[in-house]
Amino acid sequence: MTAENTPEGAEGAYEKPVVRDRRRIDPETGKVREATAEEAAQEADAPADAPADAPVADGALAAAKAETAELSEQLARRTADLYNLQQEYNGYVRRSKAAAGEQRAAGQADVVEALLGVLDEIDLARQHGDLTGPLGAIAEKFEETLAQRFGVERFGAPGEEFDPELHDALMSTPDPEATSTTIAQVMQPGYRMGEKVLRAARIAATSPE
Repeated sequence: MTAENTPEGAEGAYEKPVVRDRRRIDPETGKVREATAEEAAQEADAPADAPADAPVADGALAAAKAETAELSEQLARRTADLYNLQQEYNGYVRRSKAAAGEQRAAGQADVVEALLGVLDEIDLARQHGDLTGPLGAIAEKFEETLAQRFGVERFGAPGEEFDPELHDALMSTPDPEATSTTIAQVMQPGYRMGEKVLRAARIAATSPE
């Protein structure tokens, strides 16, 4: 064939298209065809059935598990810190309330101690029979208020057993008939507020020989 008869003219010879039959079964014989060297090379270059990113996925999963474990540990530490902080705060509140109660009781005791002189005058007036009329009613109301509101109690009376924590013995007289030391005379009564002794009773005692 000459150049003039070619479809492309003088630019080059006409190339027929190449048709490759990639069917594995020969349609004419019905047998399996043997793969050519080119087809084998193409199959070798094709990606394998197993995913190539499987090791990468395993590594990402391990990293995620490690991060989760670290976050769980941090959360446990923060929870423990919060618990300790709450315990410290609760302890502070308890101590503050206890200190406030002690300060309030101490302030009340100071006020009552300042009134002991008035209570002594009321007691002396009662002993002499001068606590009558409106003045007597006011004095009784005053003593009742101190007793009910603040637990103020007078103690020390003749015949009571001597207690060195409650009584201040200014003198002691031997008595051959006495079996224990007792109060013979009260010179000044004692006062206490609850369990706190505001003033010991000043007394004269009798004791065995």
